[in-house]
Amino acid sequence: MTDYAKDVLVSADWVEEHLDEFQSDDSGHRLVEVDVDTELYDDEGHAPGAIGFNWETQLQDQTQRDILQKEDFEDLLGSHGISEDSTVVLYGDNSNWFAAYTYWQFKYYGHDDVRLMDGGRDYWVENDYPLTDEVPEFSAVDYEASGPRESIRAYREDVENAIERGLPLVDVRSPEEFSGEILAPPGLQETAQRGGHIPGAQNISWAAVTDDDGTFKEPEEIEELYAEEGIDGEGTTVAYCRIGERSSVAWFALHELLGYEDTINYDGSWTEWGNLVGAPIEKGAGD
Repeated sequence: MTDYAKDVLVSADWVEEHLDEFQSDDSGHRLVEVDVDTELYDDEGHAPGAIGFNWETQLQDQTQRDILQKEDFEDLLGSHGISEDSTVVLYGDNSNWFAAYTYWQFKYYGHDDVRLMDGGRDYWVENDYPLTDEVPEFSAVDYEASGPRESIRAYREDVENAIERGLPLVDVRSPEEFSGEILAPPGLQETAQRGGHIPGAQNISWAAVTDDDGTFKEPEEIEELYAEEGIDGEGTTVAYCRIGERSSVAWFALHELLGYEDTINYDGSWTEWGNLVGAPIEKGAGD
């Protein structure tokens, strides 16, 4: 793989070479497909040995708008044969939107050896890698999370601090969402009362860090992309989108691929900020 700051990406070729390990009941390796739901996984097949996670119902707290509680995270992973020592490879639909979010959640709860498959589900399917409709069953294990690691997560007060101190804010949504013209991408649920963006935010699309095939760009290209907007890893950088999944792609690029350790993901994102009473909002295209 390309020389990124951290060894966190694997190629589709690498995954194919390790399919026997991913299909073994031994918990050393686990492959997980994460989609917004499991329709593609169930109906069109998936990589052999891949566990299917439904982002909406399995990786979100179902009684409050939040990530899983620590105990629920432990139960989910352990019930699928994932231990804290497992090498976990994640991939998914929409160029790894929800896989990147899940990667971030794994890191939040302290899982050290987790990686993304470069290109995600679309790359796997379009390049004729093997598919199966067989759903794997693995022996349950005990999982004990070491997190949470709050240093990679942003809350409302962190955003307020970023505004006050003029710290970098990266809005990875579409220009139409950023300007306030629309509240959500076409066809997706509108989750905010007001449109616009957080004051001072730079609009750098999540897709700017990937090539047309969904794989990540070379580190030099990603570094230049952000440097053009004054983001160079100095000071805290806050990434956000609508619900936290697209911003996880940007967080992954900045924090993991470039090694900008002070990058934090605001998973509350516009769903929280656009509904807050009294929160400052700007409209228009910005600078």
